[in-house]
Order: sequence, then structure tokens, then C-alpha cells
Amino acid sequence: MHPVVATSKKNANVAMVFSLLHKLVQVFMEYFRELEEESIRDNFVIIYELLDELVDFGYPQTTDGKILQEYITQEGQKLEVAPKPPPAITNAVSWRSEGVKYRKNEVFLDVIESVNLLVNTNGNVLRSEIVGAIKMRVFLSGMPELRLGLNDKILFENTGRGKSKSVELEDVKFHQCVRLSRFENDRTISFIPPDGEFELMSYRLNTHVKPLIWIESVIEKHSHSRVEYMIKAKSQFKRRSTANNVEIIISVPSDVDSPKFKTTVGYAKYMPQENHVIWTIKSFPGGKEYLMRAHFNLPSVEAEEQEGKPPIAVKFEIPYFTTSGIQVRYLKIIEKSGYQALPWVRYITQNGDYQIRVL
Repeated sequence: MHPVVATSKKNANVAMVFSLLHKLVQVFMEYFRELEEESIRDNFVIIYELLDELVDFGYPQTTDGKILQEYITQEGQKLEVAPKPPPAITNAVSWRSEGVKYRKNEVFLDVIESVNLLVNTNGNVLRSEIVGAIKMRVFLSGMPELRLGLNDKILFENTGRGKSKSVELEDVKFHQCVRLSRFENDRTISFIPPDGEFELMSYRLNTHVKPLIWIESVIEKHSHSRVEYMIKAKSQFKRRSTANNVEIIISVPSDVDSPKFKTTVGYAKYMPQENHVIWTIKSFPGGKEYLMRAHFNLPSVEAEEQEGKPPIAVKFEIPYFTTSGIQVRYLKIIEKSGYQALPWVRYITQNGDYQIRVL
């Protein structure tokens, strides 16, 4: 994707300009899938149309892609009567159109946490944090109001439940649909949701995280002719949980050849174009320990070690599990017609920037 820039005739709020540029990119990608030079050239007419609605006299206006798609279509070259802008644009609830109807009313809520971790060669955790997001897919009729209850530490303390298991959320950011005044007053997350898929909120916890998957490595070079790797992987979460699609990525010198692997579980593959080995474990239950051995030939004359030793990276996904302990206590759905709706909640923990340095 190419960089996007904005020009200003006078001093502007830089944070607002960056926020607008991110929103422009998001809307363009909703229309064109890819924001590349070719897609901009092919769609310059509709880009002019979108910019006319997104920005008015230099001020951001309607920036919701779903609402824009209701009246700015990519069949603009046809000689048809232009559709009228939906009333939602001038409504207080500009992110949701009226008259939405579903035969089956459902809400899907995903709590997704990414673990960022950096471990040094001595096994000490240098950096650890949890970056979380609550994503929703809403298929509800009418104009419903939703109220979400979390085990928020401040809320629990305010309501006399300080000893209950709670989570202290930091850097909380909400979708524009959330009533911020209510959250500031009594920590209630109340909102009229957009239709379809959106991110309700994000948060961060700058807390010490016990490495979920621990890696130990021994690298031995023999007389400049071969190199051997022994990688031990241990899952340090409860036995009732299982990590799926685990990938352990080990960097190797660029001039190795003739790879040979032995694994107690899963399989290892040499990726010469990336200069690394990927050890893949489809299912990694908690409290387990697995081993992988790799053997490579090296040229007889070894060049000076200028490449350094990149850290081992780990990718994983653990369903039905959160590192922070955040819980959805309730999701109330209130709509004037009084229909019953089914809320579905799912928890997922995955890797973020998860790296373990090697000797």
C-alpha cells in the first residue's frame, strides 16, 4: 500500500488529520479491496465522489463506509437517477440506517487478545503487554440499544465488589457509537451498534505476562562444516486449554544446505527464501513439552558472522482463553418491538510481537 498524505493551508490538528487519513484508507479499501496505484487510477471518478462526501470545506463529514455504500455505488457510470443519501447521514445515529430487518436476530462478540513479548538470552522477560479488542457482528432488526458488562476493576470497586476477580483496563478506545458520557459517569458501555461487523473497543494491559509458549534453544556449530539446532517448546498454560496452529520460526545462516529434521510432534520445513525453519504444531495442549532437532551442512570455509542472530518468533492461537482474565458478564439487548435475540461470545488469545532471543 502506498503512503497517503494531506496538505493544509494553515496550522491544523495533526491528530485529526492522521485519523482522517486512516479513515480514508479504510473506506477506500472497503470499496477497492487494495489501495494501490492501479486501483486509484481505475477508480479516480468514484474517489472524487467519496472525497466530496468524506470532507466538506476541509472538515470531515460522513466517514462510515457502510453508510457511504448505500448511495455511492461503483456503477456510477450508468445513466440512472442518482440515489438519495440515506437519512442516517443527518440523524444523531449516523452509523446505522433505519428499517434494518432480520428473520433471526443474533449478536456475535469476539474478545481477541494479542500477547506482545520479548525475552532476552538469559530467559528474562524484557517487555510484555496484552493488546485486546472486542469485535462484534450484529444482525439485529430496528434500532436496538445494547449494554455490555465486563469485569472492569473500576466498576467493581465503585459497586462494592472490589474483591471479585476483575481487570484494570488501560488505553481504552471506543467506537463512535458508545456513549462516552455514560462510561465516564458509571462505567456502563451503552451503544446503538452499526449493522454488521465493527470493532467496539480496544484496550491495553501493560502487565507482566508469563510466556504462554516457552522456547529453549541450543545451537552447535561443528568445525565449520555443519550446524545443529535443538529447540524445546513448552506450553505454560492450563491443561484444559490448547494452542492451535503453532508456528515456531527459527532463523538459520543464509548458506546452509541439506536440511534434516526430527520432531516429537508436528513437522519442520526449511524456507530457503526466508532463511529460516518453521516448526508447525497443529495442536499444542497445555502443560506439554516437545522437541525438534535440525541438522544442516555449512560450507567448509565459513564467512564472518555478520548476519547476527535474529530471535525465535512464535505464532499461536488459543481459543476459549484470555490472558488478562477479562470476562463478558452480560450483553443486554433492548429494542422497542421486544424481540428475543441470541448473543454469542467467544474468547481468543493469539500472538502479537512474540520473540525469544537466542545465544
